[in-house]
Amino acid sequence: MEETTKARKKSKLDVDRDILLKAYRLMCTTSRMAALYDEQRDVCSKYVHSTSRGHEAIQLAAAFQLTPSDYAAPYYRDEAMLLGMGIEPYELMLQLMAKRDDPFSGGRTYYSHPSLKREGYPVIPHQSSATGMQAIPATGMAHGIAYLESQGLLSEENQPVVLCSLGDGSVTEGEVAEAFQMAVLKKLPILYLVQDNGWGISATGSEMRAMDAYEYAGGFKGLERMAVDGADFIDSFLGMKKAIDFVRKKRHPMLVHARCPLLGHHTSGVRREWYRGEDWKTHQKFDPIDRLKVYLLTHGESDESLLPIEREAVVRVEQDFQRALQSPDPDVNDFDTHEFAPTPVVEESGNRSPKGGEKVVMVDAALHAVDEILKKHPEALFYGQDVGARLGGVFREAATLAQKYGDHRVFNTPIQEAYIVGSTAGMSTVGTKPIVEIQFADYIWPALNQLVEELSKSCYLSKGKFPIQALIRVPIGAYGGGGPYHSGSIESTLLTIRGIKVVYPSNAADMKGLLKASFYDPNPVVMLEHKGLYWSKVPGTSDAKTIEPDEDYIIPLGKPNIVQHASEEKVTQGNSAVVITYGMGVYWAKEAAASFSGQIEIIDLRTLNPIDWEAIIISVSKHNRVMVLTEEPLLNSFAESLAGRISKSCFRSLDAPVWTVGAANLPAIPLNAELEKMMLPNAEKVRRELEMLLAY
Repeated sequence: MEETTKARKKSKLDVDRDILLKAYRLMCTTSRMAALYDEQRDVCSKYVHSTSRGHEAIQLAAAFQLTPSDYAAPYYRDEAMLLGMGIEPYELMLQLMAKRDDPFSGGRTYYSHPSLKREGYPVIPHQSSATGMQAIPATGMAHGIAYLESQGLLSEENQPVVLCSLGDGSVTEGEVAEAFQMAVLKKLPILYLVQDNGWGISATGSEMRAMDAYEYAGGFKGLERMAVDGADFIDSFLGMKKAIDFVRKKRHPMLVHARCPLLGHHTSGVRREWYRGEDWKTHQKFDPIDRLKVYLLTHGESDESLLPIEREAVVRVEQDFQRALQSPDPDVNDFDTHEFAPTPVVEESGNRSPKGGEKVVMVDAALHAVDEILKKHPEALFYGQDVGARLGGVFREAATLAQKYGDHRVFNTPIQEAYIVGSTAGMSTVGTKPIVEIQFADYIWPALNQLVEELSKSCYLSKGKFPIQALIRVPIGAYGGGGPYHSGSIESTLLTIRGIKVVYPSNAADMKGLLKASFYDPNPVVMLEHKGLYWSKVPGTSDAKTIEPDEDYIIPLGKPNIVQHASEEKVTQGNSAVVITYGMGVYWAKEAAASFSGQIEIIDLRTLNPIDWEAIIISVSKHNRVMVLTEEPLLNSFAESLAGRISKSCFRSLDAPVWTVGAANLPAIPLNAELEKMMLPNAEKVRRELEMLLAY
């Protein structure tokens, strides 16, 4: 389907007259909006914004093809597309001015960054401004739709498609390539609309890329392509109709490349007069509004018939602007709502140690939990590197699942950590419930763009409309000779990301209960699973193997477990301490505490965010001495942060400095087992530190 839409005949209308006049009205509307924003710079430049001037034709052509069953990922220049879907200028202006009644975010995010879940409209989940990042969540939506269709969970009558809007410059991003790759690999119902105006910010296309998006797409076997004149509404409309019809019927991906002039500023903060020069005058020759007007005038319309449309657009825009200007600002007391969506899991339930139950290792507890979830929830699926039928995970944590539930539900992905994590945002939007895996914590870094920009901010910036339900499993930690790229700890980095939850079980029962709670939580949850505890083969970790809880067992996130109590006698004597830890630290602490009979309480946090701060205060106040123990390098770690908070809040209760114990401050864990021992904590090192703490 490599083609440019055919030249049209001039003797008759190629598109219905009502559609043409609607497009002209909305083009006049966007033009007046852009001009008014410039005229009112004192008001409108308070917050950065961009407009669709020059891109109106292709954006309206795309919007007119969508149905309420569809999904869309517009980008920040796509205001004309939003108007074409039925959004009112007033609503966009509320966002422009960050007003309380901004329907997308309540004044929290930029202009033309929609979050829309409204009857009769396509669904538009939140997405960031980060260039190209929307391609993966959008492809995740199409992936989720394809999965639901494959399982008979979606009405065949709907046949929804996903529209993903991109700038040509963004296609140079590696994450866009990941999205294209998965779209063709899985044959997903998505249309990538690439609007090419020849510019980034101040860099031209020739500076940034060796080929345009149309040429680049040719390298993805199975990605159909089309090129249209994005400044010509007729060519754009006919092309987009053909493209959307193809995706809707064939359920295969397609890319449309549309060349457009850039007639506005890059943004209100980067103005065209600073660097565009003669280029801007050249672009003006291709103004989509002028071209559509000429077409209308040569096909039966007159200046007299078009003038009322132009005047009506001006009046409407100016009235809406004044109305938005007078609307209230957000309630400042509402600033911190919707970091997370409320979770239904608030109490521990089920049987942790059923009578006659058998002991299992952590990895099997996790496997059984996922098995039970997949059996109960047909909308759930599990994917990542090597979790498919052939291997069942490098730690056998997915063994037999693909055979039981099929390759549509449990499947391998390419080596694409960004897609694995970012696709969950789209999956969640369409109603699937993804469980995904990053093979080793050391390799999570390519996924951080998606985790930070898309997953963590969605609930807050959409004011709760689009929380992202995603369970991200990450094997973590050192286990003897794993070396520098398979042994790292990453929790401190994750805990700087607001809007995600971080869970860290230390035994089989907790693994099963916390995994279930993480699945039912409507927010992004990263579950850190220590490889050294998976099979209880590391000396001193036999207690990680427990009786397997029943299928209904679940533990609320944010609730710690006191795994060892100090004696009341030692507490009364003022001769006790509490160790606050998690993961492997639990076992180092238990072994070390054997040298201090009755003196040591051990708290296993189990969840690092949210954290039960009240429980920590109670324990510190009881013992007056506290150690925070971690496997991570200590400097600037979560452990040090927690210690600082304890020092500030519990200062009057402390009889000694808050003690911190962790790994040496080195960039990687060495391969040699003896060198690894030197770097990491162990029971003997913890024992020596406890001895010093108790001596205070």
